[in-house]
Amino acid sequence: MTNLRNCLDTASIYVSTYAKYNNCSLFGKWLNLSDYSDYDELLTAMYELHCDEQDPEFLLSDYEGCSLFEKLGLISEYHISKDVYEIAEQINDSGHDIEVFEAVLDNFLDMDFQSAYEYANNFYCGEFANDIEFVQEFYENDIPFNLPHFVCIDWQATAHNIMYDHFESSGHYFRS
Repeated sequence: MTNLRNCLDTASIYVSTYAKYNNCSLFGKWLNLSDYSDYDELLTAMYELHCDEQDPEFLLSDYEGCSLFEKLGLISEYHISKDVYEIAEQINDSGHDIEVFEAVLDNFLDMDFQSAYEYANNFYCGEFANDIEFVQEFYENDIPFNLPHFVCIDWQATAHNIMYDHFESSGHYFRS
């Protein structure tokens, strides 16, 4: 299970400034988001890094490690949102892998994080290898134990029918 702390451990930004860039300087530094307890601490480190400028205009010339932040518009070349750490905490507390939220946002491109969070909490069914495995594991407990031995369940046809009310994204299944 990938939790958000792992995502923060791999999320990093290369912080430079527009003034340095415009003067043909590549000076900057990779900052790991997990090294800072909150946005204010990160921002302080960014200002300390570029203390040679009076009012630095930060340029995040590169960033890596957590596509969810990018999908939500929390990290871009121009800024890093103060909401990154708050959203990180919400995901960490949700009990879901970060990939669950990425799967929701892959299917609902214009959805904001709060809506994705509620959707995942209300409609997430689990991670499965394929539709048949999902349906079989999800519905097998509803089958009476006293069925005659000659009764066969066509799991492929059942999966086909059940998937009208569900969707899959990157192996994660949700009720529609």
